[in-house]
Amino acid sequence: MQQETVIVLDFGGQYNQLIARRVRECNVYCEIYSYRTPLEKIRAKNPKGIIFTGGPNSVYLPDAATIDPEIYTWGVPILGICYGSQLMMHMLGGKVCRAPEREYGKTAVDLNTTSPLFSGLPEKNVCWMSHNDYIEQAAPGFEITASTPNCPVAAAQDTARGLYCVQFHPEVMHTENGVQMLHNFVYKVCGCSGTWKMDSFVAATVEELRKKIGDGRVLCALSGGVDSSVCAALLAKAVGRQLTCVFVDHGLLRKNEREQVCEVFGEGGAFDINFICVDARDRFYQKLAGQTAPESKRKIIGEEFIRVFEEEAKKIGAVDFLAQGTIYPDVVESGLGGESAVIKSHHNVGGLPDKVDFKALVEPLRDLFKDEVRQAGRELGLPEYLVSRQPFPGPGLAIRIIGEVTPEKVAIVQDADAIWREEVDKLPMSQRPSQYFAALTNMQSVGVMGDERTYDYAIALRAVTTTDFMTAEVTLLPTETLTTAANRIVNEVKNVNRVMFDYTTKPPATIEFE
Repeated sequence: MQQETVIVLDFGGQYNQLIARRVRECNVYCEIYSYRTPLEKIRAKNPKGIIFTGGPNSVYLPDAATIDPEIYTWGVPILGICYGSQLMMHMLGGKVCRAPEREYGKTAVDLNTTSPLFSGLPEKNVCWMSHNDYIEQAAPGFEITASTPNCPVAAAQDTARGLYCVQFHPEVMHTENGVQMLHNFVYKVCGCSGTWKMDSFVAATVEELRKKIGDGRVLCALSGGVDSSVCAALLAKAVGRQLTCVFVDHGLLRKNEREQVCEVFGEGGAFDINFICVDARDRFYQKLAGQTAPESKRKIIGEEFIRVFEEEAKKIGAVDFLAQGTIYPDVVESGLGGESAVIKSHHNVGGLPDKVDFKALVEPLRDLFKDEVRQAGRELGLPEYLVSRQPFPGPGLAIRIIGEVTPEKVAIVQDADAIWREEVDKLPMSQRPSQYFAALTNMQSVGVMGDERTYDYAIALRAVTTTDFMTAEVTLLPTETLTTAANRIVNEVKNVNRVMFDYTTKPPATIEFE
C-alpha cells in the first residue's frame, strides 16, 4: 500500500521544515519540494494534499515565484500559507497589493468556525502574522473565513475545489491552535487516515533493509550521536553481525561519552554486532597543535576522521554497503530538497570517504526529522540518555574551545559541561532549554581563591530554546540553577576562576561558539 503523503511546496519560506514537521506530528507523512519541481513529479507522488509555504517576494512582481495553474485542477486539496495564500488569490483572480499597515507578530484574528479548517476552534484566535502585502479582494468562488481590522482576508476557502488559504502562520508555536488547524486540513479536508507512526516505520524499514542488504556486509561510522546510534540500531536489528560499527574517539567527546557508547554497542551490549572502538586521541591532538582558527580546526578534524575511518575500513576489507545517519534536515539544508538557499554543507550529504571500498550507500533515516529519529530510537530500545542526547557538533569540543585545543583544555570543558548539564537536568522538562552546554573561552582573568591570587580561564555557559535550530532564543533559567552551576564549576574544575552566561540570540550569534 502506498504511503499517504502531503507535499509541501517551498516558495522560499523560512518555515518549510517546520510545516512538514507539524504535518508529521499529525501522523501524516510529508515531504518538501521546491516550487520549481516539475508537476509530473509532484503528481506521481499521488499526494493527499499540498501546502504552499510562505516566501520573501511580492506575488504581483514580474519575477515572483509561481506555479503552473494546472495544479488547481487536480482536485487535490491545497492550503496556501502567507505568500502561498497570496499566490493562490493572485493566480485565481483575487487582488493582492501592498498593505496600508504591515502586520507582524501576534495578532487577534476573527475565525469563521464553520470552516473545516477552523472546526472546533474559538472564534477569536491569536495568530502569528508576518506580511507587507495583503489580500485586498478574494478570488471568485472563495468565501472569506477569517479577518483582522487590518487584514480583510486573513483566510479564505473554496470548498468545492478544496482550496484554502491563510495569511498567518499556523505552523509556528506563536499561533494558538495552529497545529489543530493543520490537523483539520490533513484529516477533515484531505481525508488522511494517519498511518505515519514510528512503530510501523521501524518495522517497515527493518524489512526494507533486509531485502536491500541480503547477505551483504555493512560498515557504519558510529559517532555516538543520536542519528548514527539510531542508524546503527536499525541496521543491527535488520542484519545483526553483518554490520560492523567503527567508533572513533578523537578525544573531543563529552565526559563519559566513549564509555556510554561502548556499553550500548560494544561486547555485552544490547546489539549483537561487530564493534570497533579506535582510540585516536593523541593523533588528533597532535594534528590540532598550534591551530587556533575555527575553520582550520574543523577541516583538520573532518579530514583526520576520514583517514582513521578509512584505515579501519581497509583492515575489514571490502564491504557491500556504507551506512550513514543522514536525516531529512541534512538533505533539505544541503539544497537537495525545498527552495531555501543552501544553509550548510553536511558531512552526511555528499561527503563520502573516497577510499572505502563499498558498492552502495544505505541511509535508513534519510526521511526523518530529529524528533522522529529520537522516537525511532525509543522504539528500538536504545537507552533514554542516548536517545535524548543534545545535538553535538562533528568536530566535538574543539569548537567549544576558543583558540588552540589541548588535552588540558578538553578536560576543563568536559568537567564544566558535565556540571552545567547536571544542574540544568534537575529542572522540570518544561523548563529545560533545547540545547545547553559549557564552552571554554580563551580569556584568562585575575581571581581570588583561598586568599590567593589566581589567573585562570573563564567558562561561558550557553542555553537556548529553538524549534528548528535555524533561529534560537536565550533560555532564561532560574537564578539558583545558574549560581549553583557557577559555584560548582569554579570549585570543582581546575584552572577556572570565572563563569559567564551567554545572553546572545541566533542570529546574530550562532548556537555553537566556533
